[in-house]
Amino acid sequence: MTPLHKILLPIACLAGFGFAHHAGAEIYKIIDADGRVTYTNVPTKGAKKLDIDPPPSNGASSAPKNAKTPTPASFPRVDKETQNARDDKRREILQAELTAEQQALEQAKQAYIEGESVPEVYKGANGKTYRNVAKFEEKMKRLQADVDTHQRNIELLQKELQSLN
Repeated sequence: MTPLHKILLPIACLAGFGFAHHAGAEIYKIIDADGRVTYTNVPTKGAKKLDIDPPPSNGASSAPKNAKTPTPASFPRVDKETQNARDDKRREILQAELTAEQQALEQAKQAYIEGESVPEVYKGANGKTYRNVAKFEEKMKRLQADVDTHQRNIELLQKELQSLN
């Protein structure tokens, strides 16, 4: 780093802090004799103070996070009995999916065990049989991914069912 960079870097950092610090400061607009417009945070003779609302600090809307948007009057409403019937049907569907995933998981585990016991082999030019380790590892990785997928699906379905209770 050159000596000039050692001096300018801290000054630039302080200037950046200064600009960030004054982000909510008052803004003035000045139009000079030639019609050029200048904006500044320094009050100057002939400058007009602008009334500007500061932007939200995190870029989000200014509405509170927990504020609920009111439901429009034209929005279709469902009575409690109908909603309960829908919830029961949803629970029934999720339970059926969970049962199917549990069965699929058992089949995937069985396929993994079977795949583990059957090595991948090939016959060489001399007629001897050799193990194909790369192909075996690829097969086992695929079978393990299948087991993992069904386990994850079961976890998600159980979580969804718990949220209904």
